Amino acid sequence: MHAPSKLMIRATNWLGDAVMSLPALRLVRARFPDAHIAVLARPWVADLYGRETWLNEVIPYTPAPGRTRFGEKWRAGRALAARGFDTALLLPNSFEAAAVAFLARIPNRLGYARDGRGWLLTQSVEPPPKGSIPAHEVFYYLELIRRAGWLDALPAEAAPELEGVAEARVQGVAHLEARGLGGPVLGVSPGAAFGTAKRWYPERFAEAAVTVARERGLAVAVFGSAAERDLCELVHTTAGPQVRAAHNFAGETTLRQFIDCAAACRAFLTNDSGSMHIAYALRVPTVAVFGPTDHIGTGPCGAHTRIVRHPVECSPCKLRECPIDHRCMQGVRPDEVARAVLELLK
Repeated sequence: MHAPSKLMIRATNWLGDAVMSLPALRLVRARFPDAHIAVLARPWVADLYGRETWLNEVIPYTPAPGRTRFGEKWRAGRALAARGFDTALLLPNSFEAAAVAFLARIPNRLGYARDGRGWLLTQSVEPPPKGSIPAHEVFYYLELIRRAGWLDALPAEAAPELEGVAEARVQGVAHLEARGLGGPVLGVSPGAAFGTAKRWYPERFAEAAVTVARERGLAVAVFGSAAERDLCELVHTTAGPQVRAAHNFAGETTLRQFIDCAAACRAFLTNDSGSMHIAYALRVPTVAVFGPTDHIGTGPCGAHTRIVRHPVECSPCKLRECPIDHRCMQGVRPDEVARAVLELLK
């Protein structure tokens, strides 16, 4: 494939996937140092790229997801056409992502041949067979650019990292202090998208957080979306009276503010979630509780991370809701989670 001069990268729609694609995107910039690179991103993902230096611009993408509201997508495609991109790299597997690039008349369109969209791509890449590349999802995106001829070989390791951590930490400290959380802080994120099966229990999050916070003199910051406000409040009201200070930030922060606050945390305790991916990509010591999802394929990367899980015969089932007794999460004890955090803080 030719060297692009003006490249549009369609970002993934999920925050965790966007983090896991970062190693591939940095290598694209290294391959094409003089190209103009723009990221087309959903509003709830766009702030992830706010301090990344490998791109030139972020373009918000606002049409409704899926194959409905064709008029919105047609108008988005025509708006992109006016920008004169010569190449599109499509990270989502959706038909919609390829259709919008086609409507934008971008002459070179690269992506995996998924969701019946191969005919819309000029370079249609077959998905890698299971076991042909390392299991972690970062390599799924790296393999795409390797098959495009933009990468000579897969790296042995590829840990996602966010840029601008020092600046984010300064902003985060100020934001935490404004809510009464001065000094070192433990971040806790008890929610998770894609159903309740991924969620460890709020009372156990609170118990583990209290153990860590009292031993290390930490305040506790609880994070989540507006929809998770009540869930986070259970952690906050349980842990708050037992620790130096606590605040429920659920629904109170933008993604940019959450990134700043997470960067300022001394450690982070979470489920398998977008928050988990952001915390470890900021190089914050991160402990993640895993149950029904694949800890090998999507777990946190790096020596500053730990996974706590209770192996059972039905995990990973990857179901939204547990149809039986949630044994994978029931088996995870607060004391072992607290111990994992404390070991990282030594």
